[in-house]
Amino acid sequence: MSVYAQQEEQFIKKDTTQLDEVILIGQRKLSNYRQEKTLSSIDDYLEKSNKITMLKRGNYAWEATLNNMTSERLNVAIDGMQIFGACTDKMDPVTSYVDVSNLEKVTVNSGQQGAENGHSIGGAIDMQQPSSKFYGTGLNMNIDMGYETNGNYRTTGLDLEYSGDKFYSNTDGIFRKSDNYKAGNQTEVFHSQFQKYNLSLQGGYKLSDRHILETNIIYDKATNIGYPALPMDVSLAEALISSITYRYKGHHSLLQSWESKIYFNTITHIMDDSQRDDVAIRMDMPGWSDTYGGYSKAALHKGKHKLLVNLNSFYNRSIAEMTMHPNDPNQPDMFMYTWPDIRTFYSGVYIKDEYAINAFEKVSGALRLGYHNNTIAKQTGLESLQIFHPKITDSKNRLLMSFSAGYKLNKDGYDALFAFGYGERAPSVSEGYGFFLFNSFDNYDYIGNPNLKKEKNLEFHVNSNVHFDNLKIGLESSCFYMSDYIIGNTDPSINSMTIGADGARVYKAIDCATILDVYFNASYTFNKKFAINSSVGYNYGEGKNGMKLPLIRPFSYLAELNYNTHMFNAALQFEGNANQSRYSSFYGEDETPAYGTLNLNLGNMLYVKSNKVVLKYGIENLLDATYSTYADWNNIARQGRNFYMNVSFVMR
Repeated sequence: MSVYAQQEEQFIKKDTTQLDEVILIGQRKLSNYRQEKTLSSIDDYLEKSNKITMLKRGNYAWEATLNNMTSERLNVAIDGMQIFGACTDKMDPVTSYVDVSNLEKVTVNSGQQGAENGHSIGGAIDMQQPSSKFYGTGLNMNIDMGYETNGNYRTTGLDLEYSGDKFYSNTDGIFRKSDNYKAGNQTEVFHSQFQKYNLSLQGGYKLSDRHILETNIIYDKATNIGYPALPMDVSLAEALISSITYRYKGHHSLLQSWESKIYFNTITHIMDDSQRDDVAIRMDMPGWSDTYGGYSKAALHKGKHKLLVNLNSFYNRSIAEMTMHPNDPNQPDMFMYTWPDIRTFYSGVYIKDEYAINAFEKVSGALRLGYHNNTIAKQTGLESLQIFHPKITDSKNRLLMSFSAGYKLNKDGYDALFAFGYGERAPSVSEGYGFFLFNSFDNYDYIGNPNLKKEKNLEFHVNSNVHFDNLKIGLESSCFYMSDYIIGNTDPSINSMTIGADGARVYKAIDCATILDVYFNASYTFNKKFAINSSVGYNYGEGKNGMKLPLIRPFSYLAELNYNTHMFNAALQFEGNANQSRYSSFYGEDETPAYGTLNLNLGNMLYVKSNKVVLKYGIENLLDATYSTYADWNNIARQGRNFYMNVSFVMR
C-alpha cells in the first residue's frame, strides 16, 4: 500500500466511548479530507475530545481542562517532553506553542492511566510528532490556505518533505492571523486579534535497520494577542522547543523497543496593557520558563507480559516580574517578582506491566515513583513570601507516588474496562510561590503557599461498550476523590495589591473534594455512507461542607449526522450545554444560560494526475447564536456565524 493510501486510511473518527482517546491528525497532518477543518488550530482538535474542554480567555491560546481539572492537575507534554508556560495568568498553555502542522496525533489518558510521563491527578495530554518517516518516496510538498469570514481569519502553510530509505527531513511552516471576531448578531469582540508563526524542522537518519537517530526543532512566535476577557494583552509569546532522540526497534526478542531523548525548551512571554484605555496604572509583566530534561524508556515482551519502563528527569526555571508605572511621573516605578525565580528538579521512574489472561482478558498494573524539589533562587522573593509564611526556607523536597490497576475485556461485541488508581502531585509554581497574582475571574489577588501538602487522589473508572450489528452503545464514568485539595482561601488580614480587587486569597489545602463524570455515547451506521453518533455528559464537583467547585461542566450533548463517500463528505452537528445551575459564586461564577449551536461541514477530494487537492468548507454557528459557556472567562461571548474554506494541495 502506498504512503498516500495509508494517509487516507489513517484518520479515524474520534470514538467518544474510549477511555484512552487518540486524536489522529495524520502522517501528512493536513491531507485528510474527512477532517472538519484541515487548518484547524490544535485547540479546535483538542476540543473534539469527550473529556476535554477548552477554557477561553480570548480567540487564542485556550487552556485545556481534562475531567473538569485545569492545567495544575494535568500533565501536558510534547512527545513526552515536559514544558511549562511562562505566564502567571495561564495565557500561554503548553498547547499554544505547537500547531497541527507539527503533530501526528494527540493521546488523551484519564487519571493515573496518564502517569507515564509524570505525576498528575486528572490525566495527561501528550502531543506527539511524526517519527521514523523512511518511506523512500522522495520529495513531496504541501501548500495549505484557509480563510474564515468571522474575524477576517487567514491561514497559510507550507510543508516540504524528503523521504529516503536511510534519511528523511521535513520542514513545515504555518502562519495564522485574525482581526477581532464577532459574536452573535455581528457584535464585535474587541481585543480578540492575534498573529502567529510556527516553524518546525525535523530530520532522521537510520544508522541500521534497528537503530535510528532523530532531531526536532519547533519555533513558535505569536504577537499582538488580545485577551478580551482579561485586563491585559500579550505583545509576545515565543518558544523554542528542541530534542534529539535515539530509537531502537527489537525483533522477536525480549526488548521490543528502546527510546531515549534529551531536550531543551525556552519560553518568553510578555504581558502589557499599552493598548488598553481604561487601566488605573500601567504594568509590564514579562515571564520566562526554561526546561532541560530527558527520558529513556523501554518496551519488553515476555510470554503473556508486556512491560514498559520509563526513567525521566527535568529541571525547570520559572521567573516572572511585574513593574507598575504610576501616572504621576514624579513617583517611582514599583517592581516585584511574581514568580521569584523558582527552580524545579524532578526525577522519577514509571513501570507498567500488562498481562494477557487469555485472548479476551487483560489485567495491568502501573507504578510511578518520583523525587520533586523546589528552590527559590531570588533572596528578595524568599523574603517577600516570608512576610506571609515566616518559617519557610528556600527549598522544599517531596516524594511523589502513584499507582493504578485495570482489567480489560473484549469479547463477542462487548468490551469493558474497570480501573482504579491513586496519585499525588506537588503544588504548581503559582500555588506554591506566586506573589500577588491577580485573578480577574473572581477579582482577587492570589498568594502562594510553600508549605502546602501534596494533593492526593483516589480514582475509579468504568468504561463499557456494546455492539449490536450497526448500533454501538457506550457508558463511561470516572470518580475522583481528592484529599488536601489545593484551592484559594480568602485572608481578610491581607490587603490586595491590584487596584479594584476585592481582596487577597492564599492557597490552602482543604480536607477533600469530589469530581464525578458520566458520559453516555451511541452511534448507528445506516449503510456505508450514512451514520449518526451522539453523546451526553453529566459532571459534578463538590468540596468539603457542600462547597461547589468552580469550572465544572454542566449537562452537555452532541448529535452528528455524517455522509461519506470516497470523494465527498458532509456532516451536520448540533451541540450544546444545559444552563449551569450548580455554580460557584465564591470563585466568580454565575449562572450561564443554556445554549445550542448548529454546524455544517463539507469536503471534497480531487486528484490531478499524481497530485491531490483537498477542499474543506462549511458554516459554524449556522443560526448565529449569541452565547457563552461556563468555560468562557468572565462570560466572554463566543463566535457568531462563521463561513470557512480550507484548500490543501498535496504534490508528489
